[in-house]
Amino acid sequence: MERFWPLSTKERPKQLLSLFSSKSMIRETVDRVLNYVEPKNIYVATNQIQAKSIISDLNDIPKRNIIIEPAFKDTAAAIAYGSLIISRDSDKDEVIAVLASDHLIADLDGFIQSLKIAEVTASEGYVVTLGIKPSRPETGYGYIQLNNLKLNQPSKAIRFMEKPNLETAIEYLEQGNYVWNSGMFIFKYSTIINELNRYIPNHVAVINDMKKVIGEKVGLDLSNVTRPYFDRFERISIDFAVMEKSQIIQCIPVDFGWNDVGGFKSLEEVFEKDNNNNIIKDVKYIQVDSTNNIVISDRKSRLITSIGVSNMVIVDTKDALLICNKDDSQRIKELLKKLS
Repeated sequence: MERFWPLSTKERPKQLLSLFSSKSMIRETVDRVLNYVEPKNIYVATNQIQAKSIISDLNDIPKRNIIIEPAFKDTAAAIAYGSLIISRDSDKDEVIAVLASDHLIADLDGFIQSLKIAEVTASEGYVVTLGIKPSRPETGYGYIQLNNLKLNQPSKAIRFMEKPNLETAIEYLEQGNYVWNSGMFIFKYSTIINELNRYIPNHVAVINDMKKVIGEKVGLDLSNVTRPYFDRFERISIDFAVMEKSQIIQCIPVDFGWNDVGGFKSLEEVFEKDNNNNIIKDVKYIQVDSTNNIVISDRKSRLITSIGVSNMVIVDTKDALLICNKDDSQRIKELLKKLS
């Protein structure tokens, strides 16, 4: 929510915004996957606050496939829990793909081809991740070091690296065997459970106890019955819990026009700019000597004006107005702490 406030809120997070088309980002994600997977095999993890909106937006996905997490315990718990529900609903040891609902992908065919390669690799007993071929020395992403970087050819992941400083990011780019960590993972249920049990066994103990109570429950009934168990999950990401330790990680380098839309500045990679280098979306903008700005409103009839303003983010909604320097747009979280 923080990175796109005030456009995004707890009730309407980034994935429910229609930032790039008439569709929400989660609708775009599901439509992308529908080119490869049937609706009955698509599951969406969310929380109680957003569940109603997601069910409405994704009315072609079975309601039982909307998994309402009782609490946020980071991605290791979310993946373990979601995989448990998928496994319960299938009589096979299915390959599961974990995909973010707020990414942009330009090359659909390339994306589907990468998923097919990942499915084959995962069926062989590996935990697979997709690594984005870097196009610049980016400091906002984690990196994965590979044995070799050949597009769409699985390679052993040597190590996962945290977000680097600029000097280190330049070194990674020059070495030519580092990719961006996309946060997309593909694995069989048995494989991820084995790896979780090896590196964070408490998660598997919780999952095994959940198996005894979930039955065929779905939706809020499922969420309510598993809520006490969620308190036992350690709050840890799948990267820290498994990916940085596992010896069976295969990474597939890909280049299908990926953008994780991490904040307002990332819009510069997506939208065209006017003659003054401004990005203007859903607003009438009149300016004098104003350049290199991002101007957005959720009220299309809104008039926004500026004089002598440069390198700014201006976001106008019916509830709030944000004005900040582009270089400070990652500090929105600090502002929200003061508002809470």
